[in-house]
Amino acid sequence: MFRFILSFFGGIFTAITMSLAMVALSIGAVFWMYGRDLPSHESLAQYTPPTISRIYSGQGRLIDEFAKERRLFAPADTIPDLIKQAFISAEDKNFYQHEGYDLRGIAAAAIDAVRSRGRDVRGASTITQQVMKNFLLSGDRRAERKIKEIILAARLEETLPKEKILELYLNEIFLGQNSYGVAAASQTYFNKTLGELAPHEAAFLASLPKAPSDFHPVRRKERLLSRRNFVLREMFENGYIPKAEYEAEKALPLRSVQNGDFESFKAELPPRDYFTDEIRRQLSENFGEGEFFTGGLTVRATIDNEMQPIAANALRLQLEQYDRGRGVWRGTGESLPTEALETEEKWRAALADLRVPRDIDLENQWYPAVVLEIGDNDARIGIEGVEEDADGHWIPAKDVQWARKRLEDGKLAKKARVAGDLLSVGEVVLVRRMTADDDGSFIRWTLRQVPQVQGGFVAMDADTGRVIAMQGGFSYQASVFNRATQARRQPGSSFKPFVYASALDSGYSPATIVVDAPIEIDTPQGVWRPKNASHKFYGPTPLRTGIEQSRNLMTIRLAQEVGMDVVGSYAERFGVYDNLSPVLANALGAQETTLYQMVSAYAMFANGGERVQPTLVDRVQDRYGRTVYQHDQRLCNDCKQVSLTPGQAPRVISNRERVMDPVTAYQLTSMMRGVVERGTARKAVNLPVPIAGKTGTTNDEKDAWFVGFSSNIVAGCYIGFDTPRAMGRGSGGGALCAPVFQRFMSQAIKKYGGGDFKAPDSCVFINIDRFTGARLSDGASGNNVVSECFRDGEEPIFGIMFDGGFAMGGDLPLVEELGGGGREVTTSTGKKAVVGPKATFGTLSSGGLY
Repeated sequence: MFRFILSFFGGIFTAITMSLAMVALSIGAVFWMYGRDLPSHESLAQYTPPTISRIYSGQGRLIDEFAKERRLFAPADTIPDLIKQAFISAEDKNFYQHEGYDLRGIAAAAIDAVRSRGRDVRGASTITQQVMKNFLLSGDRRAERKIKEIILAARLEETLPKEKILELYLNEIFLGQNSYGVAAASQTYFNKTLGELAPHEAAFLASLPKAPSDFHPVRRKERLLSRRNFVLREMFENGYIPKAEYEAEKALPLRSVQNGDFESFKAELPPRDYFTDEIRRQLSENFGEGEFFTGGLTVRATIDNEMQPIAANALRLQLEQYDRGRGVWRGTGESLPTEALETEEKWRAALADLRVPRDIDLENQWYPAVVLEIGDNDARIGIEGVEEDADGHWIPAKDVQWARKRLEDGKLAKKARVAGDLLSVGEVVLVRRMTADDDGSFIRWTLRQVPQVQGGFVAMDADTGRVIAMQGGFSYQASVFNRATQARRQPGSSFKPFVYASALDSGYSPATIVVDAPIEIDTPQGVWRPKNASHKFYGPTPLRTGIEQSRNLMTIRLAQEVGMDVVGSYAERFGVYDNLSPVLANALGAQETTLYQMVSAYAMFANGGERVQPTLVDRVQDRYGRTVYQHDQRLCNDCKQVSLTPGQAPRVISNRERVMDPVTAYQLTSMMRGVVERGTARKAVNLPVPIAGKTGTTNDEKDAWFVGFSSNIVAGCYIGFDTPRAMGRGSGGGALCAPVFQRFMSQAIKKYGGGDFKAPDSCVFINIDRFTGARLSDGASGNNVVSECFRDGEEPIFGIMFDGGFAMGGDLPLVEELGGGGREVTTSTGKKAVVGPKATFGTLSSGGLY
């Protein structure tokens, strides 16, 4: 019997032993099979997570950030213990004891799930397993993935210390609101650094990794509060916080940026604008889009925080003045349905969802608003972000009487007399406060609209090429297309300085005489007869007067004398064009370029002829603080000295390429001073320091330009419709763009100063008559006298006249333009009028006018 019992239990023992061995072998086989060809866990030791690239202004202010995943990397030794303890309590209380997987944790999670009936479920995966899942494996729930996860977790524990594993986890996890990692989430939810978080806020963050959308601080507030308190209890039970602190923290309400308890960090950032977006575009091209959006670059921009809004509003004011002068109301094109107007809560919510510009602060901040009621004369509006008055906010009748509404058939209605003539209930509009100039007191709300006409403005340091201000349109949020860098337009007469520069370097002087007379040029498209803006001819004229008065015919004759191939080489050397087509119309700016290229080219006139590489960025550093790009490559040996003699500044040695003879640069600058003092910009530009510049206007006033400079700042403006069309008579560069330059430079000079343009030592000054080019005595005076720079060692020859080799047509007068070819017609009012002949290629292709 005993032997039988022994045999029976021996059989059972053997069966159990064999079973356990088979199970162990089976498990071993499974782990061996799935352990093959797994991703390398060792790569995590060198892992650098995708982080935010940030842009700072020249004054060190954060102005923008770019990221695919909004992450701020925080090394393990900078993450407070409180944060680590909160996440360990929430996700893996045995983190510091297990070897990658936690059998006790799995069992405890199962028991908790049963006890709470599915509430407060703790994840069975360890933090190490979650790192493996997030970095090297997929997120599916199959057993195969779980086995691989455990294998890799065990291997990782043998390779990396616990703190490094925790660092990977706390920087990689997604915590909702496009925030990855605890540092970014702390800023997103509380606008605080990690070191500023209280225990209940750390527990808040630790509640999110399971499913951030299920614990939203607004939509799922009660659920998140319950989860937060559960994490606090775990922190207490694990000995991380004392009981009194646990009770106090648990009693605190759930507070977050999303609930309006804290101001968002985004409020400290200015709205994205053309400047930072252009940096994004250029650096994505230079470094690669992936590196820019994930590399954690620190970019020091050249932008001047004080001058940028001045530049933006100088351009905006001119665009709005032009738009309101046309008197056509377009509004935003948006409207709200009737049901959205039933309550204030509804229309505010509906208005907030609309994509209308909110980045305009011309004179005062512009706000989206909706028309709630149309009265007999006025219209009541609801304004985003502005509380309702007892009587409501109103647009009075007198505020609409500047405009006409476009009807459905495309025709314009009569000018509005009351608000109802222009507005309708539900229409979404833009408004701003009208305030008194003297004390800023409120007058009324006034309607505004984004103009159809657009433009660009760029200002840069003439010596370094550092762009201090750039505006690519009226509103970035209305149109992200950057007209300063992306719009290719005809520069018109603003290109003429490059023709004159090629001539001055070819032996001509500011006193050289060129014939201003009619020209006929045979082209494959027909005969081209270019004209001056005045439709007059002036006969033999000095070069100086030719550029001051922007004479087209003189410019064409000069380009013919010098050769368009030479002109093209100058334009390409200065970076205006990559390849200028050698046709004479291009001497008048018929070929397209960008404002950015034109302004940087003019900077080389201003600095005496040295190459300038325009830049929006001073320096770029990688995530480790290493400089990977620096714009200024000039030499500064004195900067390496520990100290300098008191009163002595470091000496910076220019090592830039010379693109123009310094005498030529000074001669051209002097001639362009005449444009401002006596020529086409004289009515608009009046500044306390010497200014040189050139206007530009293309046929039918489709493009208006002005580019000018002081001794240290160069700035340029372009205005025109995005789809080129005539802007109307009088809409030239001197009328539209020069005032923008004037507004900006009047403030820039206060900050950056300015002075006389420095004449090269090789200049010899001789008085000439600016009307005839004749040499005058040293003591000559009068409005006709100009002290002109000539090259030292070259004896100027006066009286030589150039005509470009064009033969004079026998039927073309020397002094007056023929106006024939017209015919008499009867107008709609019954009066007689003479109209010109049908436009031909010759009248449409002359490039710049004045």
